[in-house]
Amino acid sequence: MINENVVSLRLPYQGNDRLVRVYVPAHEEGETFPVIYMTDGQNLFEDDTVKFGCWYTPETIRAEQETSGQAVIIVGIHNDVGPAQRASELTPISIGELAAPDEMKKMMSPQGELFDDFIINTVMPAVESQFPVKTGRNNTAFCGSSCGGLFSFYTALSNPDKYCMAGVFSPVFMMYPTEDMRKWVNSKIQEKMPYLYIYTGGGDALERQICQSVEITYDMLTECYPLDKLNEVILLDQCHHEIAWEPMFKDFLHTFLTCRENY
Repeated sequence: MINENVVSLRLPYQGNDRLVRVYVPAHEEGETFPVIYMTDGQNLFEDDTVKFGCWYTPETIRAEQETSGQAVIIVGIHNDVGPAQRASELTPISIGELAAPDEMKKMMSPQGELFDDFIINTVMPAVESQFPVKTGRNNTAFCGSSCGGLFSFYTALSNPDKYCMAGVFSPVFMMYPTEDMRKWVNSKIQEKMPYLYIYTGGGDALERQICQSVEITYDMLTECYPLDKLNEVILLDQCHHEIAWEPMFKDFLHTFLTCRENY
């Protein structure tokens, strides 16, 4: 038996090295696993160094492995420089004109397309060459929260050949006008689309604003997206915090492991 482990990689991104941490569950020699790529790798694995809260993904995967016999590899891409830099990195410009307040626009330089290219063409090849992952669309998912939830939605629809499922947690859809989002989504629809697990809370002012934009976007999706690949979860008492996203990840993980072959 090979013990679980978290391995750190330094991968080139925008002229610097970016920290990417990879969690590999306990396994037998030769055993391979599906993989979930995630934003905010600094918040995924332990709570002694995080600023905002922890997802406790190893504990969740360990529990899933004990009950169902299935597990995944987690690839966490770090972004802990600052809120404006993180928002810029996770916000694509191609969806449409930003609807954010002017003061926020001044601090942001949307680079979601560059980050997407980094994951697809740098992170994925490195992970697939160094770790025991099952490759291919049906073994690969993406997950993120807040701006990361928006990015998860963006990368899944932009790369339906890469991901069979996306965890879209508390996505800041209100960053774009509804009509811009509608046009962009319609431009991405093809025969085989990923399953979207969309979650929002409503327990604080930001999450209530997100909830409103999620409901608008979800209604729009029902007009054009395969209905059997849409799942909306709303928990109105939950705030915009890892405390809310950590238990939702448990359900997303189980859904991915048990349903991925269907999508």
